[in-house]
Amino acid sequence: MANPLVECIPNFSEARRSDVMEAIINAIQSVPGIHILDRHSDMDHNRTVLTFVGSPANVEEAAYQAIARASQLINLDQHTGAHPRIGATDVVPFVPISDITMQDCVEMARRLGKRVGETLGIPIYLYEEAATRPERQGLENIRRGQYETLKQEMGVNPDRDPDFGPKAVGTAGATVIGARQPLIAFNVYLTTDDTAIAQKIARAVRHSSGGLRYVKGMGVLVEGRAQVSMNLTNFRASPIARVVEIIRREAGRYGVGIHHSELVGLIPQQALVDAAQWYLQLDGFEPDQILEQRLFEVSREAQLTAIPSKTAFLDELAAATPTPGGGSAAAFSAAAAAALVAMVARLTVGKKKYESVKERMWQMIDQAEALRTSLTEGIERDAASFDAILAAFRLPKDTPEQETIRNTAVEQATIHAAEVPLEAARQAVSVMELAFEAAAIGNVNCISDAGSAMALSLAALTAAGYNVQINISGLVNPSLGQPLLDELAEINSRAAELQAQLKTIMKERANLELP
Repeated sequence: MANPLVECIPNFSEARRSDVMEAIINAIQSVPGIHILDRHSDMDHNRTVLTFVGSPANVEEAAYQAIARASQLINLDQHTGAHPRIGATDVVPFVPISDITMQDCVEMARRLGKRVGETLGIPIYLYEEAATRPERQGLENIRRGQYETLKQEMGVNPDRDPDFGPKAVGTAGATVIGARQPLIAFNVYLTTDDTAIAQKIARAVRHSSGGLRYVKGMGVLVEGRAQVSMNLTNFRASPIARVVEIIRREAGRYGVGIHHSELVGLIPQQALVDAAQWYLQLDGFEPDQILEQRLFEVSREAQLTAIPSKTAFLDELAAATPTPGGGSAAAFSAAAAAALVAMVARLTVGKKKYESVKERMWQMIDQAEALRTSLTEGIERDAASFDAILAAFRLPKDTPEQETIRNTAVEQATIHAAEVPLEAARQAVSVMELAFEAAAIGNVNCISDAGSAMALSLAALTAAGYNVQINISGLVNPSLGQPLLDELAEINSRAAELQAQLKTIMKERANLELP
């Protein structure tokens, strides 16, 4: 089983008050499994960049807690600094590190943006890979005019309206959330205090004014020195060594040189390897010639051999034990169907041909993933409900009072054991509805996957139905279970309608004949 790891690099509009940053860091560390790797504060910029990693769910929660705390402690009306900003928490990017895709990070950005907008009342813009509009891919476009201009234009100019949250800016400003590839925040200090020179060099090196394709830059004054402040958004295509050499040559035109450079946050190892290889002219160099790299690979291989088998649940299902049983298998099948629906939606999002259904596909991903989570938890719920019946039967029955208590406990446990698979049946038909919609409007190249999701959901519904009925038949008073059977009949009727409609869709969109 994979252990996904994601990186988050939030930028906060604060560096001069250490107590504020400590409170934000404490909020991040309140979430289990989070590791803060770096903290970089710049007093002139009045900005702090944190870097932390963890599992996707924990990183997403930690980012939320940080935004919430920063909104309480940072007032943009009182903030000044050399670096452009629009929010207390200015920007929150997610970066895939291992066993996680860019698409997963985009979904994290959307979920977090929606949550922050709704619960904290902060306007949220999505950028880079998560951008909802092409012009919002670049952070500089969203941040144009900074907080002061945004405060005036939001709610007046539709182009400045956020993706989530209110169309009005409070003292916490707005926050930009997104997903991107690893970025190198890199500053070069010059042997002068003339910011005009730094600004000219920045224009020469950045893409927007004719420079390198994956470099963004500006000239500012920091600690009494002119600084070329840059973001390298693709260090493979615009290597850091090439950037430094262009700055060195441009600086020479004005009679100045490079005093020193600095990193803001962390840098991928490969970027330093590339720079070393370039400067040392190491022809034929391979990364596995680095001692630490080989040690990491050996350690990684050892971890992978220790990963549990993906067939663990199926092994439990095949064992000579009463649980997990048919109800758990039903939940497992419906969860697999929900996963297929999410896959179809993800393979539809971002395709120009399906631009008109993009927002619906995003909603479908959220709905399918919520169902998948609940159904996966239902595997254990079903096993626990059967164990509760066994526990009730083990209660003493030596006296009439004990027997009454035992019979009541058995009846209640049996009803609950019927309610659990009925909930799985409800969720299975919900997955069927999503699967049908995915087949009807989703990527036609994935229509067989949508159909497979429908088939798995139907199988799950049938299996769950058997478990509802068998438990109700064991009741001393079967009439107590009649409402459950009535609902099951309605669910089955809806499933039959969807199955019939799917045949038409499959024929019309893909010329597939279903039995």
